Amino acid sequence: MESLFFNIGDKRYKTTDLYERGEEHIRRVDISNGIVFFDIRLKRHEKRCFDIKNLDRMAVITVVKEGEFTILQKGSTEALSSKRDEVNIYCSSRQDFTLTIEASESSDIFVLCIADFFLKRYLSLNRNEPIDFLYEKIQGEIGVEQVESKPLDALSLHIIEKIVDTRLQQRLHSIKCEHNVIEFMIHRFSLMCLVDESIGSEELEIAQRAQKYLLNNFVSPLTIPELAHICATNETKLKRIFKKVYKTTIGNYIRKLRLERANLLLKDRVLSIGEVARKVGYRHQGHFGRLFFETYGIYPKDLK
Repeated sequence: MESLFFNIGDKRYKTTDLYERGEEHIRRVDISNGIVFFDIRLKRHEKRCFDIKNLDRMAVITVVKEGEFTILQKGSTEALSSKRDEVNIYCSSRQDFTLTIEASESSDIFVLCIADFFLKRYLSLNRNEPIDFLYEKIQGEIGVEQVESKPLDALSLHIIEKIVDTRLQQRLHSIKCEHNVIEFMIHRFSLMCLVDESIGSEELEIAQRAQKYLLNNFVSPLTIPELAHICATNETKLKRIFKKVYKTTIGNYIRKLRLERANLLLKDRVLSIGEVARKVGYRHQGHFGRLFFETYGIYPKDLK
């Protein structure tokens, strides 16, 4: 086996074209030691496979804008699939695997590989933090395992564009690209929902009942007393348990769901910003824009 990382020597930003024909390419980019990404853009192509011989522990984030992408662990018969408009997070501990770009009219895929020693820089010693969770998981001897799957959103597309376009800039490639990768990690990991294993079964049941309701009704939710009633508890207990389980208030959770949905709607570039705001429960576009900026650091109009 060999290391996926440590392949750039003294150069801190290295681009390798694995395939190139006109505007089509499969491009590997090494950013310092510890981060590698693959930028894949193909048209009307047959299935393409490439093997990763790996002695590293890593997290892998796959983003599929067009086409379909699978990961198959060596010795396994079950492939893990990433489809169009999906963002998936995988973990792997020193396992060889094959990356397959399925035959398609068009494939536009981004794959980010993050070494455990890079994650280690940002540990908080709180196992309920996403980076600590992922780091701890890949310290065990596991195969390729999916830990998260969510829809592709506008902000992810925006950050990926900055990561890929770094190669077109003339100076400071490595530090700029690493900064953008960290921004992407913060965004994707912040969307992960981790539940503390110490939470009691009764508390978890109440919290999950409330969460299930909010997931389906965040545009026009019930008041908290009404929500407590359908969760068979009282308002004080519901607020305390919900914050204990999901590490946020019910109000902030509703805002999170609304803005995540807005992020998805903005990706399609069909609705106006005002229409998106109303679609997720905000009457005033200006208020929606301020909340979006506070959460993501960018205004909706800049994504549009």
